[in-house]
Amino acid sequence: MARLILLPGLACDARMWQSQMAVLPGALAPRVSDVHMRCERIEDMAAALLREEDGPLLLAGASMGGMVAMEAARQAPQRIAGLALLGTNARPETPEMFALRSSAIELFARGELREVLEPNLVFAFHPRCADDAAVTGRYMAMMEDAGGGQLVRQNRALMHRPDARAHLPGLRCPVLVMCGEQDRLTPPECSREIAALVPHAVLRWVPDCGHMLTLEKPRFVNAVLADWLQQFVPAG
Repeated sequence: MARLILLPGLACDARMWQSQMAVLPGALAPRVSDVHMRCERIEDMAAALLREEDGPLLLAGASMGGMVAMEAARQAPQRIAGLALLGTNARPETPEMFALRSSAIELFARGELREVLEPNLVFAFHPRCADDAAVTGRYMAMMEDAGGGQLVRQNRALMHRPDARAHLPGLRCPVLVMCGEQDRLTPPECSREIAALVPHAVLRWVPDCGHMLTLEKPRFVNAVLADWLQQFVPAG
């Protein structure tokens, strides 16, 4: 039976998936990976995941975690039983985002995390959540706990990420694509593109939601994810 591995986004950890763990099928033995905290490149993160986890895998990746999941499927398609891709992007970095990340990296390297992260909240979250201190506080806590060094390394990994679009049409496993309708960091067009490239992909929009799906709309995400995962749970 395939095991479910959850892949957090940039500088996030298991807290990103905290609201989902209670509803995920126990038969799939879900756990959260930290390969993004230990490797320098998206390709290396995917390779480490495949090396450390035996057998068939179900990968659920949010944002950067989705990029790692897509790369793992490129490296070992026979190992991947299914992919759930939340708020992610198959495209390589744009020159505009490369420049923005380069500027942010300079601040992160000086330890000026909040100078970058707090203004970014309006892009990471739907307006209804951007003012919710409980939700944004969980996000900021993960960023600050990761620290400037991780933010530098992981942003560099994103800046040099591979273009996943070439191999997506060759996927033969079930794929769920989920995106916030108001996602400003990985706009809906990115998820629409992934769903169009992958044969028989399921595309679900999360209403009144920005980029941080698992934090902003946990009940909606839980329902969609749990329902989709049932196809991998043995009957009886």
